[in-house]
Amino acid sequence: MSKTIIVSNRLPISLRHRNGKFEFKPSAGGLATGLGSIYKEGENIWIGWPGNTVDDPEQRAEIILELHDLKMAPVFLSKADVEEFYEGFSNETLWPAFHYFTQYMVYNPDHWEAYKRVNRKFCDAILKKAGPEDTIWVHDYQLLLLPQMLREALPNATIAFFQHIPFPSYEIIRMIPWRKQLLEGICGADLIGFHTYDDMRHFLSAVGRITGLSNESGYIQAENRIINVDSFPMGIDYDKFAKQAKSRKTQNIVKEFRKQVGDQKMLLTIDRLDYSKGIPQRIEVFDQLLKQHKELHGKVSMLMIVVPSRDKVQSYKELKEEIDTLVGRINSEYSTLNWVPIHYFYRSFPFEELSAFYSMSDIALVTPLRDGMNLVCKEYVASKTDQTGVLVLSEMAGASKELQDAILVNPNDRQGVVDAIFSALSMPEEEQKYRIKSMQESLKKYDVFQWVKVFMDRVDHVKVKQSELDSKDVDVKIMTEMSKQFKSAKSPVLFLDYDGTLTGFVANPQDAKPDAELKKLIRDLSKKAQIVIISGRDKDTLGEWFKGQDVDMIAEHGVWVKTRDNKGDWELYADVDSSWKEDIRTIMEYYVLRTPGAFIEEKHHSLVWHYRKVESGLGDLRMRELFSHLKYMARGHNLQVLEGNMVLEIKRPDINKGRAATALMKGHEYDFVLAIGDDWTDEDTFKAMPKNSFTIRVGYAYTAANYNIKSFRQVRNLLAKLSS
Repeated sequence: MSKTIIVSNRLPISLRHRNGKFEFKPSAGGLATGLGSIYKEGENIWIGWPGNTVDDPEQRAEIILELHDLKMAPVFLSKADVEEFYEGFSNETLWPAFHYFTQYMVYNPDHWEAYKRVNRKFCDAILKKAGPEDTIWVHDYQLLLLPQMLREALPNATIAFFQHIPFPSYEIIRMIPWRKQLLEGICGADLIGFHTYDDMRHFLSAVGRITGLSNESGYIQAENRIINVDSFPMGIDYDKFAKQAKSRKTQNIVKEFRKQVGDQKMLLTIDRLDYSKGIPQRIEVFDQLLKQHKELHGKVSMLMIVVPSRDKVQSYKELKEEIDTLVGRINSEYSTLNWVPIHYFYRSFPFEELSAFYSMSDIALVTPLRDGMNLVCKEYVASKTDQTGVLVLSEMAGASKELQDAILVNPNDRQGVVDAIFSALSMPEEEQKYRIKSMQESLKKYDVFQWVKVFMDRVDHVKVKQSELDSKDVDVKIMTEMSKQFKSAKSPVLFLDYDGTLTGFVANPQDAKPDAELKKLIRDLSKKAQIVIISGRDKDTLGEWFKGQDVDMIAEHGVWVKTRDNKGDWELYADVDSSWKEDIRTIMEYYVLRTPGAFIEEKHHSLVWHYRKVESGLGDLRMRELFSHLKYMARGHNLQVLEGNMVLEIKRPDINKGRAATALMKGHEYDFVLAIGDDWTDEDTFKAMPKNSFTIRVGYAYTAANYNIKSFRQVRNLLAKLSS
């Protein structure tokens, strides 16, 4: 039976060392709750670091046994691993980069080496447990290299990846020296998930610009498979929070707390200690509120909980000191004998007390400067059983995309946040109820269990799409069958496209001339079969490159034909009216002037706009603009606009490779037909081939061809097998 393996940096438990013994404390996080429904079933398992260093082999063995009973397996990290991989690269390079705090980024090659080493440790631990049919779901930024490591070891495994923090724009990611390896690492997965569409968009842009992999409608075309990238906003265990808030225990705590603070309005803020949360800025906003609205003195208090985190890291120590100073200053300035403006706690609280804080607060102030999702705001809304209360939420939190009925603020606009709090304090109860009710309905529907279900369903969907393409893969069996038929054929013909099929793409199209290996391959094949080079290239270039070779040629998608029968002269197959070119060239030249690196190639029957040398992103943008412009003009001239590999071509629709190939085959009886091509222009060739032909598309796009093949290298391997 196949199983699901959950992998995260931390296991959903904490390993504590007490009186010479280790003990486990279960984690109460949202992820642990949501994935509990998966890893506790059947043979499923959760793999991760138990949260403490254990060097003694006997203690390790004991922990492995105990965790096995809990459906978990540990990855043991040394003290150096924790310092360099976790505190170092993960939290001093990736965390600040992904949260847009570039001033805190550290570029330490030793930390990078540790990051690779620990990702490899995780990979080795998984390989001990994983079978070829298993699903492996990797979580978060500490393990970005892991999907590709697993892909190399288990090429057919189902691998998913989810990132729980933001994904930054290309401008930030390009600052990291190891950006390409990180992106390639993530692209080992079949499904890549983020909390928001913005994160997904930034990721696709970075992948396109840094690795060169193209994407369409959320699918990345990797070399031998498609990868789906999508957004999956994570929910919470709604019922758990709603139930706890109603419980007698929580309500008793609420009464107790209320006695102490009287009838003041309570503002609640709960955060982990982190510079991305904007805690000092929030305190200053509260200070500004008290300065501008003196009538609120004695009537409003802020209940501020900061959960300790990474307090050994220098920037976090400094942040803690700044918060302490600000709170001290405000409390000393405004406090009276029976009123303290800020109730500040630097510690975590038990669940029932947190629930009481949510339940009794009039306003939740959730204003991170940048956050992946932020579940505190969702927990607050779920805990509002009487449906009163106001959520003031930062637009920079992923949750703001869902919780549109909160008062949304830009955390950098201090006056805007002050005004939002003031309007929240005076919001009519009827409006509070309408907003909370609307948000509760959404949170109930899209809870954490729904998030897991939708994600896992999508994993299945991607595998089905991949298998549709895999079923067309030129494997050993198909190659053998093709070779057998080719060798027994009396009259075989091969239609071979050139760019992207027999050779790779280069920045300058004139540099793609045939190398010695290709020349020999064509020479050997032409002794056994009729070879037709069928290309969009102009006739002079093709004629020069294949001079002296015993081949037929179709140039410019079928405008010119040169066969051995007609003594090697080029014949104009399609007479073409070129009067349209002037108008179209003017438009193309305008786009060349606006797009550094673009250029126009003129052929007998078409004009081609090349943008391979253009800055990635800009090229796609201009191509889309030009495409729309040309499509509009094409109607009047009866022309066709076609998208190729970094090119846009405009030509007459009745001129295509398929028509030329059909004309060339007329009057011949072939007993073996093979056509190979790599883009839209070759689809016409595939469609024109006789019923029992072998048609192969290079790359993994959907196609009319019978089969797909990985790259031009594999095409050469196939042709070498036929000629041997």
